[in-house]
Amino acid sequence: MSITSIITVNFHQAEVTIDFLKSVAKSYSSTEVEIIIVDNGAEKNRKLIFQPYFSNIKYIQSKENLGFAGGNNLGIKQAKGDYIFLLNNDTEIPAGCIETMIAEMEANHQIGLLSPLLLYFDEKDVVQYAGFTPMNYLVARNAYIGQFEKNTGQFDDQTYQTGFCHGAAVMCRKTDLQKAGLMDENYFLYYEELDWCEKFKRIGKQVWFTGKTYVYHKESISVGKASPLKIYFNTRNRMLFIRKNTGWLNTILFSVYFTLIACPKAVLKFLLQRQPELAKYTLKGLWWNFTHGKNSRDLGYKIK
Repeated sequence: MSITSIITVNFHQAEVTIDFLKSVAKSYSSTEVEIIIVDNGAEKNRKLIFQPYFSNIKYIQSKENLGFAGGNNLGIKQAKGDYIFLLNNDTEIPAGCIETMIAEMEANHQIGLLSPLLLYFDEKDVVQYAGFTPMNYLVARNAYIGQFEKNTGQFDDQTYQTGFCHGAAVMCRKTDLQKAGLMDENYFLYYEELDWCEKFKRIGKQVWFTGKTYVYHKESISVGKASPLKIYFNTRNRMLFIRKNTGWLNTILFSVYFTLIACPKAVLKFLLQRQPELAKYTLKGLWWNFTHGKNSRDLGYKIK
């Protein structure tokens, strides 16, 4: 019997991670699943905090905050499963979730990455994710499918190819991952799972969504407060994604649009809202792309 490796990254949210472990333990045993917890930015080894809640835990302490990509990569390197299921620590899964995901992948070997229906934990009848529309690479924009719709079972029997997976819950085969490669840690935060999808597409695999199972996600329906970190990495990585994943002509056209239209519009908005710090970090995120190569390891932002 094969085992599935669940990888989750904890960043100063021990209680949230414990709730996650409890949800897995309700439906799965240690012979079916191994859970790899990557404790990001952890000054102390906290393995004993998590051990009581699941008997097959592999705990990895990282004193440095490696971000979403770096944390997941640490876990992936130690995963033993034939299937790897990346799950945010602020998710909870129902019975049958893993089996359903694997069955969908077994039925279609073209699937490289598969994400389930995501529902908001606080409003369990509201959809967060049922796939993504294809991206317009000239402006680096796409949209959620189904977001904020009332869940009436409209996605229950649907499995289809989609633009991108959702980083909160995504499964792949280890064999495919070994060909596609790990997540790009240069992003640190935002766009890393979109970039990962492009890597799978380049090895001839597809990105799919299934509504035959679901995951509850504790992310708030209301958009979180903007911060310099969020604005900086969203700006920086939107352009970096295009630089890494499109040809020179598309990159030039996007850069003209982004530099002369999108970023000035964002800067003006923040200035009118009397948020000069956010305007500054918009420009810093843009400027990074003009002063660094697309494979630069310099984040351009001091991470605490």
